[in-house]
Amino acid sequence: MRFVKYHGLGNDYLVIPDTPSLTPGQIQRICRRHRGVGGDGILLPRTAVPPFVLCIYNPDGSEAEKSGNGLRIFARYLWDEGLVGMEPFVIETAAGPVQAQVLNDGRTIRVAMGRVSFHNGDIPVAGPAREVLNEPLTVQGETFQFSAAAIGNPHCVIFTDDPTPEMAQTYGPDIEWDGRFPHRANIQFVQVLDRHNLRLEIWERGAGYTLASGSSSCAAAAVAHKLGLCDTAVTVHMPGGQLAIAIAPDFTVTMTGPVTPVCHGVIAPEMFGG
Repeated sequence: MRFVKYHGLGNDYLVIPDTPSLTPGQIQRICRRHRGVGGDGILLPRTAVPPFVLCIYNPDGSEAEKSGNGLRIFARYLWDEGLVGMEPFVIETAAGPVQAQVLNDGRTIRVAMGRVSFHNGDIPVAGPAREVLNEPLTVQGETFQFSAAAIGNPHCVIFTDDPTPEMAQTYGPDIEWDGRFPHRANIQFVQVLDRHNLRLEIWERGAGYTLASGSSSCAAAAVAHKLGLCDTAVTVHMPGGQLAIAIAPDFTVTMTGPVTPVCHGVIAPEMFGG
C-alpha cells in the first residue's frame, strides 16, 4: 500500500492513492504514532483526473466532510504528481466542491473553502431555528460563551483571553461530544490579538488536540468577523504556524497557507495483523 505523507503547519496527512477503501480499523492502525505510519488523518483520492474527488478520514476512522489542511495537502500532492498546474481547479469533497490553486512552486496553496453559516440547522446544533452566537455552554463546572459555525463541517468557537493547549485538551473532549452537537464538533479556543490577528488552540473532532486546522481557522475568523471583532483579512496564529484567511461580504472564506512534503513509502501488510 503506497503512501505519501505531507504536513500543513504540523497537521500531517497520508495520501494513499491506489487503495479504493479502508476500514475504520485499518485507518486507526495506519494513523498510530508508534505502531503505524502516524498521522492526523488519511486522504483517499477517488479519481486521478478532473474533477478530483477526495475522501478524508480522521485517525479514529470516521469520515470528515472537509479539512482545510487536508485539502491543501491534496492539492500539493496533485501538483507533485503533475496532475495540476498553476490554474485553479476543483476538488469534490463530502461537503461539496472547493476550488484550489497552487502558488509559489507548490509551497503555498490557496483554497476557496466555501460559505460559512451560523444557522443551527446547517451546523447542526440542537434547538430552535437561529444563528448560534454567544450562547452559554457549561462543561466541568466552567461556563463559556460559544458561537457555532459550519463550513461543511461543524465548529464551536469560544473566545478567551488566554487559550492554552491544556484548555483545549481539558474541555475539548466533552464539548466535542456535547448533546447539542448531533454530529459532534471541532472546538476552537480563540484570542483576538487585534483587528487582523487571532490566536487559536484547537481540539479537532475525531483527532484530538492538533497543532493547526484550516477549517477551524476559517470558522474562527468568520465568527470573529460576524461579532465585529476583526476585519475581513485575518492572520490566524496556531502552535503549528499561520494561515491567511480572507472573508467576503457573504462570508465566503478563502484560506492560504503552506504545505511541506515529509516522506513516501509502502505500508507492510503485516502491520495490520499485529
